[in-house]
Amino acid sequence: MISMMNAFPTLRTERLIFRQFQAFDADTVQRLAGLKEVAAGTLLPHPYDLEAATQWIAQQQESFAAGNAITFAIVLAEEEQLIGSIGMEIAREHELARLSYWLGTAYWNRGYCTEAVQAVLDYGFTRLSLHRIYAPHFHNNPASGRVLRKVGMTCEGRMREHYIRFGQFVDVEIYGILREEFLNDSVL
Repeated sequence: MISMMNAFPTLRTERLIFRQFQAFDADTVQRLAGLKEVAAGTLLPHPYDLEAATQWIAQQQESFAAGNAITFAIVLAEEEQLIGSIGMEIAREHELARLSYWLGTAYWNRGYCTEAVQAVLDYGFTRLSLHRIYAPHFHNNPASGRVLRKVGMTCEGRMREHYIRFGQFVDVEIYGILREEFLNDSVL
């Protein structure tokens, strides 16, 4: 059985800290997620104003309190600079979660996403005892697919023309990993 802890956890890797979003993060979230390049690879609205960022942070806190999601602010450890978001929507009854993430464009192609996904998969499987974690990404965002493959996730298929993004139908790739696969890969 999956149980969320009462207090929001803080995770750490070599370069990153994962903490709860706070109201004071709204301006940075708006600035980073408000770029069309970031929105194009996500379901974030565009344009993205400060009010939307403030509401989004409040929703993440409510979802955590309800026990059906956890969303971490991705922070550079040395600079204590917020650079993005990673989280899981959790379906307790199925012991699974849907992973999603985004980074500000200045932080792309530096390995931060791979490091973040690895840390959150570890949290989901070892601390929440999830059985399965999956992650969709837009087919026209191959960098996201590379991140998911690097952490051991398997491409399970494509949902053709699944969403409309900026007036165009977009295919969605689905990647997944089971706890047993993750733990076996982590031991090697």
